Amino acid sequence: MIDSLVTFVIGVSGGNAALGIVLFTLTVRVLLLPLGVRQARAARVKERLAPKLRELQKRYGRSPERLSKEMSALYAKEGSSPFAGILPGLAQAPFMWLIFRVATHPTALAGHQLFGAPLGQQVAGVVANFGLVSWPVLVFAVVIVLIAVVAWFASRRIKVSEEQPELVRRLLPLLPFGAVLAATVLPLAAALYLLVSTAWTAGERAVLAARPL
Repeated sequence: MIDSLVTFVIGVSGGNAALGIVLFTLTVRVLLLPLGVRQARAARVKERLAPKLRELQKRYGRSPERLSKEMSALYAKEGSSPFAGILPGLAQAPFMWLIFRVATHPTALAGHQLFGAPLGQQVAGVVANFGLVSWPVLVFAVVIVLIAVVAWFASRRIKVSEEQPELVRRLLPLLPFGAVLAATVLPLAAALYLLVSTAWTAGERAVLAARPL
């Protein structure tokens, strides 16, 4: 299945694997946009209900069953549920996995390049084959730097609640930079996917946060 999908993605892009990965990623993200809207709406509901949820936790903290019942009732008044923000994310996971598999296919990407840098090689392999100071390494470095810029932008938009444990508050802003670390050990094709996908996610969240849902 993956072989056929990779062949199709490369074929519809005129044999340009890099363009195919970009177009395929964007197409899937557009199709998943309704789930992103639902996730953003659930996040707003949770933020709006935060003060009332804290009151319920103080009042019924010693009675988990009663707390769960009261929280469910509170969410129900808003036409939502405590799991409304989780389910859309889980639904997106198989599609994200599929895109990743396309971007890391070992054989179909052989011979394909992005501005002269091999899509199927990791940065260590590119350095070994072309030298540290070379055009392919520069291409890889530019992609990683762009991912870092997107991660910085996304990190600044993460909202941290005072009720969260201190360790969680420290770690949350660092999570977007995981894509930067991944790009240094994955093939260039996967790094390209991470750039497109993380940029889409950051832009989508910024737009949805600024618009009424």
